[in-house]
Amino acid sequence: MLARLLRFGLTGLANSAVGWAVIFAGLWAGLSGPVANAAGFGVGLVLSFTLNRRFVFGVTGAVRGREVAKFLAAFAVAYGVNLAVLFAAQGVLGEDSALAQLPAISTYVVIFFLLSQFVVFRPAASE
Repeated sequence: MLARLLRFGLTGLANSAVGWAVIFAGLWAGLSGPVANAAGFGVGLVLSFTLNRRFVFGVTGAVRGREVAKFLAAFAVAYGVNLAVLFAAQGVLGEDSALAQLPAISTYVVIFFLLSQFVVFRPAASE
């Protein structure tokens, strides 16, 4: 499980880097902030699904619509909890505190990993 968690972290870094690159490229090309942001998140989610499915959880075969729907729902749940934790942390640390992001991001990673592991993707062979 530790190796899988490490691959999950690497996948998150890769998808974040690609998403940010798309956002910045979109801004450079003249897209509005919201449009560039949506494009970056869209590309990032597709990359995240693809890498998590194969590289992290070892799922092969045809992609099923139900699997994609579960992935998007897991993302929405993890992101929603992330926002709740962020608002709570900002209440303690202040709205402008960058430190408030740490528990929010940590919570997102844990919840998204657990939902991906136990709900979205079927377990791969034991590691």
